[in-house]
Order: sequence, then C-alpha cells, then structure tokens
Amino acid sequence: MKLEQKANPLYQAVSEAILKRISSGELKPNDRLPSESDLGEFYEVGRNTVRRALSELVDDGYLKTIPGLGTFVEDSRLLKSAEYLSGLSQEMQIHQKKVTSEVLEAKLISADPFLTRKLQVPLGAEIVFLYRVRELDGEPSAIERAYLPHMLCPGILKYDFSSQSLYGTLSDVYHQRPWRAEQEIEASLATNEVARLLKMTQPAVVLAFHRETRLEDGQVIEYVDSELRADRFRFYANLRLMGAPESVTFRRLPVESRQIG
Repeated sequence: MKLEQKANPLYQAVSEAILKRISSGELKPNDRLPSESDLGEFYEVGRNTVRRALSELVDDGYLKTIPGLGTFVEDSRLLKSAEYLSGLSQEMQIHQKKVTSEVLEAKLISADPFLTRKLQVPLGAEIVFLYRVRELDGEPSAIERAYLPHMLCPGILKYDFSSQSLYGTLSDVYHQRPWRAEQEIEASLATNEVARLLKMTQPAVVLAFHRETRLEDGQVIEYVDSELRADRFRFYANLRLMGAPESVTFRRLPVESRQIG
C-alpha cells in the first residue's frame, strides 16, 4: 500500500494511516497489530519508520505494547469501577477528565408512590429533582436523573450543578456523606430523547443504571436513573468465590486479544 505522504517525516504518514484504521473501526480495541516487518511491507517503508510511528501512537494513548505479545489497540473507553461508590466527577478525576454538566431541570417535586418506596419518604414529600447531561471533556457521555429527599439537603438547588459535584456538595455542605449503594446495570436501547441528548445515531445502546444510595445510618439519600454511552465506558470489578477468605487478593488479567492482518 503506497502511502499518501502529505506528512513529513514519513513516520507521521504511517501513524496517520494506522490511526485512520482505528478511527474507522477496522482496528478495534484490543486488536493486535501485525509485526513491524509486516507493517513495513504493507506500507512500503522500513522497520525503523514503522517502529517510530508505533512509538508515537503508544505515547499518544492509541496503542499499547505488551512485552512478548506485541502491539495492541488501546481501549479508549473509560474504566469505571463497579466496586466503589463515588460520583462521576470524583471518579473521572482519576482519568484526568474534565466533568461538566448541562442542567436540563432542577426543581422540587412531590413524591409519588414510586419515589415514596425508593426514598422511604411520605407520599407527597418534597423531593429534589436534578436532571443533567454529563459531559467529559465537552462530549455528552451520560444522562442522570437524581431524586433526593429535600429534608436532608434543604436549599440545595441554589448551587450550580453545571460545574459542582452533587456528592461533594452533600458531603461538604450538608454533612450527608453517601456511604453505600445498591445498583442495577443493564444494557438498553436508547430512547429517542436519550440518543438526541448524547448525540448518538439510532439504534443505539446505552448502559442503564438504577441506584439507591444510603448514608451510614441506612437512610436513603438519593435514587438515580442514568444512561451512559456504551462506547465510552467499561466496568471492572474484583470477584471472589463465595466463602473465600477476605484476605485473598486479586490482580487484573490481560484482556484477550485477536490478530488483525
């Protein structure tokens, strides 16, 4: 394959050609690239040129090198823990992602029978409703509809949740620290509204979350429904055999990969 050598030096043309295959989906996350010699033959360049191109793509986060196995396409989806309770703002700090929000609705509503059951409040109790599109580095990535008992955080709607963390505000201002949660996760087809807000082309798949968050004393502080773009997140959890001792530790295993010619 003769390269369109618009880039100078030549290794940049190789980098751009490989990056184009990644962007188009021809090379998928965790796919193994051909050897340096095979890539050199394919692009009609020397091995040193290929090696420099691959090194640049590794440095930029598009590829990863595993000694003894080869070079693989990096999984660009954000790794989100399924083991620890934290807000999106807190967790994305680990990935050095800037989290902002577009607040679609922020108001008080009355608890209906569903919210009465989920939040353990009387029918008709005042509930804080916060509906946001969460953006990572400016890209719409998740939708959250959060419900909180107003009596536990009176006046919370005066805060600007387009930039502030909900969990941070609960902890720092109201001394209501989310302690544990029960959460369900399912793959779901996006509704037209969700697809529009997340700028997805239908039909689209999202990861749907339903979570009840509690304080240390067991009081429910939040119920939230959310949808995350399935192409932007992946989840990780440490599992142990039922009855295994608590002291057992685990390590992450490499993701199985496949060769792409």
